[in-house]
Amino acid sequence: MKKSLWFSLVFLLGIFANSHAQKIAVVDIAYLLENMPDYQNAQAELDKVAEAWQQEISVEQDKIKSLYNKYQAELVLLSEEMKKQKEDEIMKAERQVREMQRQKFGPEGELFQKRQSLVSPVQEKVYGVIQEYANERGYDIILDKGGSSGIIFTNERYDKTDDVLRAIKSL
Repeated sequence: MKKSLWFSLVFLLGIFANSHAQKIAVVDIAYLLENMPDYQNAQAELDKVAEAWQQEISVEQDKIKSLYNKYQAELVLLSEEMKKQKEDEIMKAERQVREMQRQKFGPEGELFQKRQSLVSPVQEKVYGVIQEYANERGYDIILDKGGSSGIIFTNERYDKTDDVLRAIKSL
């Protein structure tokens, strides 16, 4: 108990002793990206690729519907063995379409990877300009107005992670 009280007191004294006015700025990353031709081009390419892949999937889904309708029409004429064979064929086609969707649109799918390769360089360019802007004008912290990115830039002197880690280890 005494240790945690002592830690809290030292921590608060450190904050008050080092406190001075910090220069903070806010930017809207989404607005910046929307107004960059490189980002617009990357987004247009992603949309085109996604639409083409979605059309491929739709074609395959239509084929499955056709297989199922044909199966339903022939159902009374098929032997048990033929029914099983047709059902297996339909289920296999459905699995293939689900796998195609996962490969193209899944969390680690081709669309995600393509987005990373096209959009990440543009984002890095924006972050680099923001960091340069902050350094030139003496800003200590720059926040994203949209809140999706949180802190975009901070002066290293405000990062107290190692100090807190040392305090945690001393408990």
